[in-house]
Amino acid sequence: MAKPGRAAFTPAAHNSGKAHHDGLVVASHGRHCLVETPTGERLICHPRGKKSQAVVGDRVRWQATEDEGTIEEVLPRRNLFYRQDEIRTKSFAANLDHVLILIAAEPEFSEHQLARALIAAEAERITPIIALNKSDLVEPFERAWAKLAPYRRMHHGVLPLSLKASGEADYASLMKLLSGKSTLVLGPSGSGKSTLTNLLVPGATVLTQEISQALNSGKHTTTSTTWYWIDEARTTGLIDSPGFQEFGLNHIEPMQLAGLMSDIAEHTGDCKFYNCTHLHEPGCGVISNVETPTHAGPISASRYRIYGELFAELSQTRY
Repeated sequence: MAKPGRAAFTPAAHNSGKAHHDGLVVASHGRHCLVETPTGERLICHPRGKKSQAVVGDRVRWQATEDEGTIEEVLPRRNLFYRQDEIRTKSFAANLDHVLILIAAEPEFSEHQLARALIAAEAERITPIIALNKSDLVEPFERAWAKLAPYRRMHHGVLPLSLKASGEADYASLMKLLSGKSTLVLGPSGSGKSTLTNLLVPGATVLTQEISQALNSGKHTTTSTTWYWIDEARTTGLIDSPGFQEFGLNHIEPMQLAGLMSDIAEHTGDCKFYNCTHLHEPGCGVISNVETPTHAGPISASRYRIYGELFAELSQTRY
């Protein structure tokens, strides 16, 4: 059996004619996938047909070939976390329990990008976890913590971290949240994703190099999505994803948007009109709850501004 969390880049001993076998996609590059069997063996599989449809986290049925395998079927997904702009759709991973959005006190994070990631998670009914790294940087952390006040009031809250210090308390907090779950880690450059991965998966750097060589990508797999097992029993999965500059939401309809922003959704039932856009209508339950210089409403002005900008953006892309 392959050691959990380490790739055993050898052909699987399943060459029994046309039999189909179950597997988990743990990495991909181009048209190649790395599939893990229930016993921990890993082998390269290729999709049948012209286009690869399997993503990391997919449960698949594969068939052995002479030295590798062919993906015959992608089993039904619970969810698929992805982004979509005008040019293309980028899938991150499937069958997730959590999306851990890692941001840092420095460099300053984009609230717009954070909001977009939360909306994409909500659209797929995936529980988000917001983690703010670099709590050891006192003043920058205080500013970032204050900026996150609207998100700390929302149901998922915000987890403070200091990954550089690698404190046992932070490790314990993370493990309590992640145990027995599959979690995609998402975050901008400089947020500490590599530090987080190496904290939870010692030797992850070596493993990514092995996977990269196996898939013939010729580059470090920070450019692709990779599944790691945190525990020896292989019950807790951590999925590292590449960074991104933009997070398109073209797959979201403008009128869906309010329902996918939990602080705004709480007040949409109070609107006078059933088809309210929450932008200008009289008797709007959302507008009346937005904070102003003279009114401390439960919806922050920054969140409402992001809602309006996203509504305009998504409306434009449909014409």
